Amino acid sequence: MKKSFLTIIIALCASSVIFAQNTPQGEKYETFNIWPGLAPGEPADTEKPVLLVRKPDQKTSDSCMIIFPGGGYNGLAIDHEGYKIADFFAERGITSVIVKYRIPRRAGIPKHQAAWQDAQRAVKFVRSHAAEWGISEEKIGCLGFSAGGHLTLMTATTSQTPAYEGAEELDKTPCHVNFAVPVYPAYVLEDGKDGGNSGKGNASEIVQDFAFDAKTPPMCLIHGDDDPYSPMGSVAVYHKLRTMGIPGELHIYAKVGHGFGANPVGKNDHEGAWLSAVYAWMTAMGF
Repeated sequence: MKKSFLTIIIALCASSVIFAQNTPQGEKYETFNIWPGLAPGEPADTEKPVLLVRKPDQKTSDSCMIIFPGGGYNGLAIDHEGYKIADFFAERGITSVIVKYRIPRRAGIPKHQAAWQDAQRAVKFVRSHAAEWGISEEKIGCLGFSAGGHLTLMTATTSQTPAYEGAEELDKTPCHVNFAVPVYPAYVLEDGKDGGNSGKGNASEIVQDFAFDAKTPPMCLIHGDDDPYSPMGSVAVYHKLRTMGIPGELHIYAKVGHGFGANPVGKNDHEGAWLSAVYAWMTAMGF
């Protein structure tokens, strides 16, 4: 029996891939639902988290960068911490995936829990599509800003701790990443675990959020010296990696504050080279 037109439309709407875009950059992206139905613990009337996949016009690399915009786990700075970052990597032949994880913070659970669930599921999704997208399963990295930097560290250091109970075949896929770029990560130290660092982070321990497990990958850390989310958080992560024998690179920019993303801040635009520094590091590391 032939399928009716209505049946075909319903089937397309139920698919995990969405072709219509409501962003100015829409034609550049394919959009996928992160979850086949509702995300863990979510009611039916919440916005679904999605992946925005940007494939370069001229692909020259089998690496993939997963991008987590910042926003305090209450919003997403998706322009200068999302689209512009994806543009940078696309221009260099690299596939990238922007994660529109769940916001705002959910009541009754840790501030990052819902976003961390989305992040782990996103890595599994990307890994499962590696052959189709022409990327290597072992050249998947993540890069995030502020709260997204915290989420990057959660994803990179705690992949062996399930953030949710998975029931699908996809959820058996590993969710470790092979490299990570935390950019001015927030909530890294105990004296700033939910905001700016009260003691400038100079004598504070790393929060217990991060496991630093056996799959913790090499990292390139980016921070500004005038950031109220103390650069000592990035220093502490670098030190931890060094004690574990994991390669790391650290860039701290003088007279630079928080939130610069792909946009130089005021006259102190020397930090505008950070993306090029990250790309050079990826090249040196074989990614």
